[in-house]
Amino acid sequence: MRLYHYTPSCNCYKVRLLLAQLELPYERVEVDIFAGETLTDEYAQINPARTVPVLETDRRYLPESNAILVYLATGTQFLPTDRYELAEVVRWLVYEQTDVVMMIGGLRFRLLVGRWTPNDPEAILRAAGAHDVLRLLDDHLAARPFLVGDRYTIADIAIYGYAHRAHEARIDLEPYVNVRSWLRRVEEQPGYMEDVAPYGANAAPGAGRSIYD
Repeated sequence: MRLYHYTPSCNCYKVRLLLAQLELPYERVEVDIFAGETLTDEYAQINPARTVPVLETDRRYLPESNAILVYLATGTQFLPTDRYELAEVVRWLVYEQTDVVMMIGGLRFRLLVGRWTPNDPEAILRAAGAHDVLRLLDDHLAARPFLVGDRYTIADIAIYGYAHRAHEARIDLEPYVNVRSWLRRVEEQPGYMEDVAPYGANAAPGAGRSIYD
């Protein structure tokens, strides 16, 4: 397998974390999304949406981080076979992309690279949304160790990918006792690793070429 990824991206990190915990061999292909490397005709053949990550397997290309998580986790302890629990995992994967990434991930990226300041109106709105996300997670985790079925699944991996970096979005996790305990439990899982890199200088506004400019 080959993973096309960008190391600072938490969407890409989620896939690397699962691969590490599954102890699966694969080749990493670094794609600098702010150097125009997803804008080429060659990359469009890999992923017409021009995003990362993409998993190449059996000469096929699978984009979208959570689709990759499902593909890799199928048949393993990271994805339940019970119909209800499986649907619960899907629920959290959807929520991660619609709310967690939007509020925590989008805010984190724009603050880290100087595209917003904390006082920008949109940053204030996203910060409020991030606290809504964390309150929901904190309430859900009050009576359970993990998000689904009392065991560690790709639902935890997906949401952990951005939640553990909330401090980079200037979000204080101190009020969220259950979330902080859950973060520690994730980090205690066998095979856990963390290798998210800082954004490069070309991620700053006007400094590079990407689908985000």
